[in-house]
Amino acid sequence: MKKTKLNFKLGTIKALVVFTTIFACTSEEDGGPEGISLEDFEIIEQEPVVIAADEDTGSYTICNDDGANATRTDGDIANPVNVGTIDDRSCYANYKESTIDGVTWGIYNITDGSNNQDAANTLQPRIERALPVAKSTNPGTYVRFKGDFRILETADGGTFSRNGSYIAQAKGQHTGGGGSADPAICLYRAHPIYGTGINADKQIAFDIYAERILVRGGSGSGREVVLLKRVNKNEITSFELEVGFKADPSDSSKKIHYCNAIIGGEAFNWNIPEPERGTQSKIRYGAYRVPGGRAQIRWANTSHVKVEK
Repeated sequence: MKKTKLNFKLGTIKALVVFTTIFACTSEEDGGPEGISLEDFEIIEQEPVVIAADEDTGSYTICNDDGANATRTDGDIANPVNVGTIDDRSCYANYKESTIDGVTWGIYNITDGSNNQDAANTLQPRIERALPVAKSTNPGTYVRFKGDFRILETADGGTFSRNGSYIAQAKGQHTGGGGSADPAICLYRAHPIYGTGINADKQIAFDIYAERILVRGGSGSGREVVLLKRVNKNEITSFELEVGFKADPSDSSKKIHYCNAIIGGEAFNWNIPEPERGTQSKIRYGAYRVPGGRAQIRWANTSHVKVEK
């Protein structure tokens, strides 16, 4: 007989209650409910979520002396392992690095309310790295970022629209006005997934969404949020993002402005609307947006290429 798997959290009162309920009203003669015996069950013990070696835990103070900088570029270290120029708008902590199993990781930790650089109640906290901008719109022009990420914690603002933190984003200006002076095009947003039983109230995984503009300069209702995939907490996941221009195969007089991501080996390609209005292609990464709680993102093995035609 094939064994039935029981996802009991062993060592908990809940597991004992369920286990007792199944067998308490049966006798040894009938072998359990409907002739089922203990040997017909395979008990699966669920392990508690693991705390990463470089993870912040417990309570925290929003602003700390070692995170409060005079300018947005003060919070970097000499010769960082991660590529790009720092944009630090969080007084919680500065950029740091950790080495685990021979891999050096850039540490990006931010908290709700920690933006000490912009006017109060305006822009979200962030520690990001800006990468060189491709300003040509000719076909064959692109920027490409590669790296590996680990997610340890992301924002929880209480509702779907306020949950999640950005790990990377495609950006680029456009003609005709509308929206921010430095508009986002597609942001990759990680939403927390909570466990149960021994992992109740703990973030054990993250759903990665693409937050894409519907029109140039779009924000709020001018964007769509599309689920891409789920990754486990502290899981090393490869990430590649390429943003650029190419010829439209259906009309040689037109161009396509594209934003193509590969996350953990899965491709998520997308064509940016109104390509004729685009004037730039650029990428940022790190940790951005925390409407509630704390966000902790790690990046390693980063590289960037810019090709202009």
